[in-house]
Amino acid sequence: MTAAGAGRGAGTPAGLFDPAAFAAELTTVREFVRFAASRFAEAGLAYGHGTANARDEAAFVILEALHLPIDALDAHLDRELTIAERERLAALIHARIATRKPAAYLLNRAYMLGHGFYVDERVIVPRSFIGEILADPALIGPGGALVSDPGRVERVLDLGTGSGSLAILAALTFPNAVVDAVDLSRDALDVARRNVEEYGLARRVSLIEGDLCAPLAGRTYDLIIANPPYVDAAAMAALPPEYRCEPAIALAGGAAGIDLVSRIVVGAAAHLAPGGGLLCEVGRGRAALEAAFPLLEALWLETAGSSGEVFWADRVALSRL
Repeated sequence: MTAAGAGRGAGTPAGLFDPAAFAAELTTVREFVRFAASRFAEAGLAYGHGTANARDEAAFVILEALHLPIDALDAHLDRELTIAERERLAALIHARIATRKPAAYLLNRAYMLGHGFYVDERVIVPRSFIGEILADPALIGPGGALVSDPGRVERVLDLGTGSGSLAILAALTFPNAVVDAVDLSRDALDVARRNVEEYGLARRVSLIEGDLCAPLAGRTYDLIIANPPYVDAAAMAALPPEYRCEPAIALAGGAAGIDLVSRIVVGAAAHLAPGGGLLCEVGRGRAALEAAFPLLEALWLETAGSSGEVFWADRVALSRL
């Protein structure tokens, strides 16, 4: 029986295989993508850490492992692989199924809007619709609906920075701004520091350990961005294994998912400069937030991948609460 047709032994979890056998038989990127996508689908993996389906996950694992651009699969499909490359790919595909860890953890790399970031299990895998908003010229840019002149933004606060990805994207979006990036987890800040240094932004992005705005007495900002924990208790209990690999502290938002969001909404006005605003992601917590703050005048935003999961509220609106 060929490796491509080899089955699995009785009691072996779906999708698992002998990595050595497949490393010996599969020789091109195309063959590995087909094989990985098939095995991932058979194993019933969960996605959402940068990919949405088995084929995209396969492409990411293979291209990133080969140090190829992750958006250039077609150009490399017929590339012949060395035996060392084949062995590495087979081992990674096997590990993705056996451990159920997000591929980003196995490869220590994740991407947002084409920007790469180091990640490991000390932080959640970076993903936020706020990144799309920062890159939308209709919202942030000359004449933008939220920020019409990025060059005039001088101070930005990123609450719950995790890997530092949004703080870095903010620094790139607002070229004259300094960014304070706060997180309660010292481990997360160690990861963020590595990313900040990789981007050469250590002079503009300050990493601060603390609980939301607690360490920021007297500081005000032109913009506050926040992608806090917002998974409600029922959803936390039903998380698939991939998400259980991430730090629970970075996901769990309390019974209704808005414990941290509510604290941010209440405290933001005191740290916003005149004309400033809060850009906050709440996942599926809009209804709970509106019930908790019926007087909140918020602008709910849409992105390519979301509707009503991120809101904007300016200092005036937040001061009325």
